[in-house]
Amino acid sequence: ISAAGSLSEEIEPGGFVVPDQIIDRTFGRERTFFRDGVVAHVSLADPFCASLSRWVAESAVGTGLAVTSGGTYVCIDGPQFSTRAESRMFRSWGGSIIGMTAMPEARLAREAGLCYACLAMVTDWDVWHETEEPVSVAAVLQNLRAMTTAVQSLVVELARMTLPDCPSRCADALETAIVTDPAVVPASVREQLTPIAGRYLNGGA
Repeated sequence: ISAAGSLSEEIEPGGFVVPDQIIDRTFGRERTFFRDGVVAHVSLADPFCASLSRWVAESAVGTGLAVTSGGTYVCIDGPQFSTRAESRMFRSWGGSIIGMTAMPEARLAREAGLCYACLAMVTDWDVWHETEEPVSVAAVLQNLRAMTTAVQSLVVELARMTLPDCPSRCADALETAIVTDPAVVPASVREQLTPIAGRYLNGGA
């Protein structure tokens, strides 16, 4: 669950979005578990788990929240707000919402074989909207506090759910992703990666 600004007329502050795509505009963040002698390329064609996203959206609607399913999350470095030119550019790219929390989380979750979804709380219009005041910290925090209260019951409900096996096979994301021959991966690196990649790097161990 994270805060985001709207890049779309159809997505108003006070609503929620469960995005299905990301445009990654972050720089300098640690974005992979694989380094120091081992390389892996997980598929990110669909960066959010479709199954978990659907369950989150359905649960949110069930608790009375106004939810938009699908959309593109433009993820930027922070803390910062966009310029008007940047905001308009992100809209021209097809962005639905903008925030600072989705990458590298989605990529790292995929590498770790975890289902990952995002429920974005839309706190503002960013700065592209001509008839609204530019985004401010005060406005964001005011909306964020109100919306955080609204999602508390949802978090409890999701924690209690027993979900079926993921048909998207998020847990098997590394099956064809590791490029490096396991035989040449340093032992210390294999040990560090054992929690997420042991069955691929240690002969099925």
